[in-house]
Amino acid sequence: MAKSLVIVESPTKAKTISKYLGSDYIIESSAGHIKNLPESKLGIDIENAYTPEYVTIKGKNDVIKKLVDLAGKSKTVYIATDPDREGEAIAWHIAQAIGKKNTDIHRVMFHEITKDAVKASIENPIKIDDKMVEAQQARRVMDRIVGYQVSPFLWKAIYKGLSAGRVQTVAMRLISERERAIGEFVPVEYWSLTGKFKTAASQPFVAKLFKIDGKEAIVSTESEATAHVNQINKEIFHISSVEKKEVKRHPGAPFITSTLQQDASSRMRFNTKKTMMVAQQLYEGIELANGESVGLITYMRTDSVRVSDAAVQAARAYIHDQFGKEYVPHAPRQYKTKKSAQDAHEAIRPTSLEYDPKSVKKSLTADQFKLYELIWNRFVASQMESAVFDQTTVDISGGSYQFRVTGRVVKFSGFLAVYGDSLEEKEANGVEEDDESALLPKELATGQKTDLLDLLSKQNFTKPPARFTEASLVKELEANGIGRPSTYAGIVTTLVERKYAELKDRKFFATEIGLSVNDILIENFKDIFSYDFTARMEENLDEIAEGKKPYIKVLDSFYHPLQKTLEHLQGQVGTIKKQLVETTDVLCEKCGSPMVIRWGRNGRFLACSNFPTCKNAKSLDDPGAVKGEKAEPELTGQDCPTCGKPLVFRKGKFGKFISCSTYPTCKYSENIQGEKKPLIACPKCKEGQVEEKRSKRGKIFFGCNKYPACDFALWDRPVPEPCPTCNHSYLLEKTTRAGTTRSCPNCDYKVEIAE
Repeated sequence: MAKSLVIVESPTKAKTISKYLGSDYIIESSAGHIKNLPESKLGIDIENAYTPEYVTIKGKNDVIKKLVDLAGKSKTVYIATDPDREGEAIAWHIAQAIGKKNTDIHRVMFHEITKDAVKASIENPIKIDDKMVEAQQARRVMDRIVGYQVSPFLWKAIYKGLSAGRVQTVAMRLISERERAIGEFVPVEYWSLTGKFKTAASQPFVAKLFKIDGKEAIVSTESEATAHVNQINKEIFHISSVEKKEVKRHPGAPFITSTLQQDASSRMRFNTKKTMMVAQQLYEGIELANGESVGLITYMRTDSVRVSDAAVQAARAYIHDQFGKEYVPHAPRQYKTKKSAQDAHEAIRPTSLEYDPKSVKKSLTADQFKLYELIWNRFVASQMESAVFDQTTVDISGGSYQFRVTGRVVKFSGFLAVYGDSLEEKEANGVEEDDESALLPKELATGQKTDLLDLLSKQNFTKPPARFTEASLVKELEANGIGRPSTYAGIVTTLVERKYAELKDRKFFATEIGLSVNDILIENFKDIFSYDFTARMEENLDEIAEGKKPYIKVLDSFYHPLQKTLEHLQGQVGTIKKQLVETTDVLCEKCGSPMVIRWGRNGRFLACSNFPTCKNAKSLDDPGAVKGEKAEPELTGQDCPTCGKPLVFRKGKFGKFISCSTYPTCKYSENIQGEKKPLIACPKCKEGQVEEKRSKRGKIFFGCNKYPACDFALWDRPVPEPCPTCNHSYLLEKTTRAGTTRSCPNCDYKVEIAE
């Protein structure tokens, strides 16, 4: 009897599922996408209803042949790619490829990889959702059009190699506007006054100046602070008010993709990319110590806080057993999903409360355990009772001055027994570290005379807007309706890899080129890269998936405004390019013409205005370059190993390096250790590190830092991620106008990275 074929994306998922379905099923992996748009051209037939011209991904011919052969020998085919739009598109391509060999094709969705869930999905198959496929296709078409039509505009205006992305550019706009707001911020001085008080029966306690003459206390200068201090020291104080009340704090909803990324960042310092990679591993399946393979969490790309009734009841029973009945709410907690959410999946939660984090810890890596415990705790806490606090607010008055202190003491821990705030979250919300633990003397009562023991005045300055972290950027993107759960990690990664922004101390800093690209795109494509337009396009994609809007109409609403803008800009590229050129007072030492500051692939540089007749150019990193002065090189404190003269730091077209101070008499030079970040351990010599380098022609490549002892080199950037197909130690990343892909140098695995 013929067997049934189940096709999944991931070899890991295939391995887990094969243990559930038994010998009547063949489980095979497509290793991701099998079709994609071509790299060498637009690949969209605009005149023919925006029809994509898909081609087979390089290296996937053998995969397709194997799937076709297996489908021809199988009774039934179940396509079980990921339960989202991208997974639906992959399922559609697979169905197109194998359809001639077997027409009995079904779609199944595994929202969790557990034995019961997998069997239930196989027993209740559905059809491939053409509308979801259209929605994903529309996203790819929009992104491809922007990449192929807007990026060349940047090449002409600034320099070749820059890129624009439909969502990436809007994310960069957020970072750029915040960068400008920080740069333009003018700190405002203010003074805070804190008094130390004591009643006859109480211990000392502190309170801050709250009001002056019944109005908000605003003390702007040191002289004002001194005057107030002098007057306050003359006043007689008493407790004018003691207000005690019970306050509650409710637990948050179980995780969705964006909140998981935010909490993993603030609590564990995971970046968005790492969070999604580890979550994928937990979803696809972990082999436990007893030999059982199981997916520990539900699907991790979701914008819904909905949870199944069975999971809720299991959580309530667990809470009752582990914490007691007082921690279980009278009725199950219900959370509302945002109107803009697709609501295709449940929230991210453990697939079973049978596998508590401690019991499976030995089977998990350190990162897997941390993320699983975070997801577990958040889900359990979401069904627990609220935390209860006794909050006391005390006002101390004297003359025209009123001081206030608020203390809060935990009366009932509730969900905080499982899931409290991280310190970073408290800081982000403006909560003092001791706000929730400050204790006030119990003896305080209205009317009591109060002695002022000490008075401290402190100078402060208002702070600029906080820089975006990965977590806060994702939160802002979600709040503006920009992008969707599956795109956040890719957006953040792309901005850094294309050097539009830098991450320092986990905060985004816009680079000069990032600011310039942003200014040009936002000024010239105001509608296409506006927050409202981008959010509206996301809503339109949702409506395509729901069958509410036709594919062609949505793409028309995107394409025609873009073309109109591009046509308008055709004759303005020269003007825009000139606007980026900065004049200087420096004269070219070769021809006497004025020097100007231009943009190039390696940033801004000083060039002769008589170019191309005179090709004189030099780095702006020389402190005297713009003034026309020759700066003395910085000494390293070491001597040249060749001639014994001092070594100095220099700047070249490819960055900072060390050379002999007598150059060109002595031509000794060396790279600066630590300037280049190692990417992977060298797989050839096992001793060196592979880092970014440049060839004599200026082309970037990646080679071992032990050269010439080791000649290992690559043209594509190595990424320290194991291949999910063959477990090779690294992947190769390549970026073209068509997008960014990662492939395995050892097998045919290849995957596209979201813009």
